[in-house]
Amino acid sequence: MAPATQTSKGVLLVTYVILAVFVILALFPFLYMVSLSLQSDADLLSGEPVLIPSVLEFSNYITIWEKAPFARFIINSFVIAGGITVLHLLFDPLIGYVFAKLEFPGSRVMFGTLLSTLMLPFFIRMIPLYILTAELGWLNTYQGLIMPFAMSAYGIFMMRQFIRPIPIDLLDAARLDGASEWRIYRSIVLPQLGPPMATLALLTFVFQFNEFLWPLVAVSSVEMRPITTGLTLFNSEFFTQWNLTATGGVILFLPSLLLFVFMQRYFVQSVMTSGMK
Repeated sequence: MAPATQTSKGVLLVTYVILAVFVILALFPFLYMVSLSLQSDADLLSGEPVLIPSVLEFSNYITIWEKAPFARFIINSFVIAGGITVLHLLFDPLIGYVFAKLEFPGSRVMFGTLLSTLMLPFFIRMIPLYILTAELGWLNTYQGLIMPFAMSAYGIFMMRQFIRPIPIDLLDAARLDGASEWRIYRSIVLPQLGPPMATLALLTFVFQFNEFLWPLVAVSSVEMRPITTGLTLFNSEFFTQWNLTATGGVILFLPSLLLFVFMQRYFVQSVMTSGMK
């Protein structure tokens, strides 16, 4: 028994060491970004990568507010990501309920067509989306940044999968009592979607808060930029202020981290109940 026990402990130790190496590799870019945000211009111009700054320049977190309208960037990011998240929570569960519990001609074809859009990269849809947004006069506006992403095929599919296990007999009983489809959706279906809707909100907000490509295309003025494109102000033709860019990256990361910490319980509940019938 003793040799077997020692062998199992050795295998466990090797497993932990390998996992620790991969964790360090995964965290290293973020840790280097934090280090970069605390470096002085002298460290940047030294010509060699600096892992531990010679002097911790916490003033970078003040300078970034002085050299750019960073407060405006943050407000824009929260308005855009928050607006898209709210619209997802309004439309995705509703459309998911329609595809999950209502039968009508062409529903399967429509749902299959909806899912097929997941296979199209965004840059393929970006050109017609840009032309449509320009024709509506929505370029460089909040509605131009929000409305094209008011719902998503992934969110609809996710909500449909969580709604399908709800017993149809429960819904039929409500119909026999005279409840409308809207009343059934509002009073029976929605109360059971707390954890999955929290997960949808978390994933949507984090993704949209970090979105770069569409704001880069649809926004031309500095005042309408979110953080992701606002950080490009620290780039010039001959020099990039990497310490200030990294400082902005750390600030960009914090809202997503705090949101995940506060909503982790709902996220775990959603994962645990995803396979229940």
